[in-house]
Amino acid sequence: MQKCVACNLPETYETIEFDDEGVCNICRQKVFKDEKIDWKRRAEMLSRVIEKHRGQYEYDCILPFSGGKDSTYTLWYLVKHFNIRPLVVQFNHGFMRDTLLENNRRTFKKLGVDVISFTPNWKLVKRLMLEALVRKGDFCWHCHTGIFAYPMHIALKYNVPLIFWGEPSSEYTAYYDYEDDEIEQVDETRFNRFINLGITAEDMYSMIKDDYQCDPRELTPYTYPSLRDLKKLKYQSVCLGSYIPWDVKANTKIIEKELGWRGDQVEGMPWEEYPYEKIECSMQGMRDYIKYLKRGYSRVSQMTALDLRNGRIAKEHADKLIADYEGRKPPSLDLFLEYLGITEDQFNHIVAKTVVPPFQPDFKGMEYAPKTSDFERWYREDPEDRGIIVKKLL
Repeated sequence: MQKCVACNLPETYETIEFDDEGVCNICRQKVFKDEKIDWKRRAEMLSRVIEKHRGQYEYDCILPFSGGKDSTYTLWYLVKHFNIRPLVVQFNHGFMRDTLLENNRRTFKKLGVDVISFTPNWKLVKRLMLEALVRKGDFCWHCHTGIFAYPMHIALKYNVPLIFWGEPSSEYTAYYDYEDDEIEQVDETRFNRFINLGITAEDMYSMIKDDYQCDPRELTPYTYPSLRDLKKLKYQSVCLGSYIPWDVKANTKIIEKELGWRGDQVEGMPWEEYPYEKIECSMQGMRDYIKYLKRGYSRVSQMTALDLRNGRIAKEHADKLIADYEGRKPPSLDLFLEYLGITEDQFNHIVAKTVVPPFQPDFKGMEYAPKTSDFERWYREDPEDRGIIVKKLL
């Protein structure tokens, strides 16, 4: 496979393009971010956005919150620098880990914020995971759609038009481009472009209703609110990272110092190098494993690419991390198969249909990655609850 000569990302990476020098468009975006964007002007824009909404509603803004490094930094930054009154909205995807939950408790108490946390029906979640896996080779549909859609419903219910997200997508992909020199809008267009995998909640209900009986209202958290209602609200949904230079490692150091935020071990990741990355989910190792099977890279390539662009790592060391950590089975694979009630052969058959050429995975030749220290505490179902159980309506 062709790889970027600067950051190592392969040709199977979403939105990637290479120029005549073999450098990818995402690396070129980084140069533009550093040299061309007027960040002083962006900071002034941020102040105007906040002051426009301050004190006008029950809350100054809605802040979607996973508890990972980016949403935690966003919450800290807005409270610390602007004394903003946010309503923190958390969509609990069902796989939150102990360290994350402790980070959340400490953060909320230290900053003194109001929080809404929503946990969807686990049995429905499993059915959605299976359907998304079969259709798209990506079981995370419920998580991504819920995280991005549910806070918008809360914005409407509380009549709060300003929604603040954290990291802009331009840090990792070219769905949106720093070179456009515009503020990325986290709106329905973005939602349909790369969040919901091209499957709406209405689509999903039609796909599962024949073998999993559920009320269509159960899919509401995964629907994006109507544009008419959002326009009436005069909503503004933006990323903090569109207004200030985003630096993952620097941001993490700040929340560690100011909030006592702690990282964690993540399956398939170099624990000493990236203890802060994607600690929110016990199934992150599975997500990365599927990404590797489909595209020949995982989160290790993405993080080392980011470090290479920032001049924080040598190319040889990045190559070694990729070789040592990518392409290994996560211990969570067995739990995942139990949740969905499928075998590993069935799983491999499903994923094989979504492989992106020219990569060709070796489904049989991979060893297991080490277990994380909290692995034995992850949720395990009783044998009678494993798999998809049809829910009967009364």
